[in-house]
Amino acid sequence: MPSSLPLRYGANPQQAPARVFMKSDIDLPITVLSGSPGYINLLDALNSWQLVRELKTAINLPAAASFKHVSPSGAAVATPLSDVLKKIYFVDDIELSPLATAYARARGVDRMSSFGDWIALSESVDIPTARLISREVSDGVIAPAYEPEALEILKKKKQGKYSVVQIDPAYEPSDLETRDVFGITFEQHRHDRLVTPADFANIVTKNKELPESAVRDMLITWITLKYTQSNSVCYAVDGQVIGVGAGQQSRVHCARLAGSKADLWRLRQHPSVLNLPFKPGIKRPDRDNAIDQFLQPDVTDAEKSNWANVFTELPHQLSVTERRAWLDGLSDVVLGSDAFFPFRDSIDRAVQSGVKYVLQPGGSNRDEDVIAACDEYGMTMVFSGVRLFHH
Repeated sequence: MPSSLPLRYGANPQQAPARVFMKSDIDLPITVLSGSPGYINLLDALNSWQLVRELKTAINLPAAASFKHVSPSGAAVATPLSDVLKKIYFVDDIELSPLATAYARARGVDRMSSFGDWIALSESVDIPTARLISREVSDGVIAPAYEPEALEILKKKKQGKYSVVQIDPAYEPSDLETRDVFGITFEQHRHDRLVTPADFANIVTKNKELPESAVRDMLITWITLKYTQSNSVCYAVDGQVIGVGAGQQSRVHCARLAGSKADLWRLRQHPSVLNLPFKPGIKRPDRDNAIDQFLQPDVTDAEKSNWANVFTELPHQLSVTERRAWLDGLSDVVLGSDAFFPFRDSIDRAVQSGVKYVLQPGGSNRDEDVIAACDEYGMTMVFSGVRLFHH
């Protein structure tokens, strides 16, 4: 393998030349098997690979992530899918392996954000996973290996231009990492701290209940936040992320953004959405856009006018009361935060999206206010003591 890989350009076309390379005289740990990944593609690839590698190590299940602009829009492990989830993820017509199930979850939770995603997979890519990837709009994939027939399926995507990257699973970078900003070099110890059971031992609320399913989902939130642009908040349930709020300056805005995505995930399972009267031949991305508009309470008349091109008849939108009743059926959700909650407002927002368990570092001057809010709602909150900023 070479120690340097030239790229067409950097983050933007006007930023050329560009390349990725090893500063020491060793080979790159990645091999491009097909296509020509770009600068941002490889940033997504290397961040997302670390996420799924850690998920697999922590939970011992195949893991997948769907990345856009160096943050996950979805991440999951291979837990079984209900018939409803298969339908809203558009995989009820395809055979799924455990790895394909993990990616169906990661991709399906926020399909609009995942449009044109970068995929990371913890296992050797099998035929069912390759077939699933082949029919979605995606920029590329990184994995430790590919079955020969699966690789051939992926090489045909985008007329051979789809980026397929293989990474050496044994590769470990040095302890120190550097980056240049405006000609100045920053250096720090790499964030190689792994999650441990002790991170969930300090339960600070009156409610001490923490079942295995909640611990699993806390592991998922902990690791997802580690590779999400800060500030960040993550909602998870049933072995997968259901909402990510990334890169916001205010923590409550992170909680609102992630909560709104979790709400849309839940609302997409409503019978009125499952039975929307789509015209034959409407493609999946167009369905995604139409469903998103249908679920917006403030959809405009101009947007509704486009529905005639998608639906055989105009559907009746859910009322405020119907939406709230359906959302109230969501429970046992884990809320994770990459740093402490400075106010109780994020908890007040979280309860509206079925949050029962909270994971955060703690350390705010208002910790007691946040604990009191969790006690008020009967939540279990864990102070991990570990901040997870990622920039």
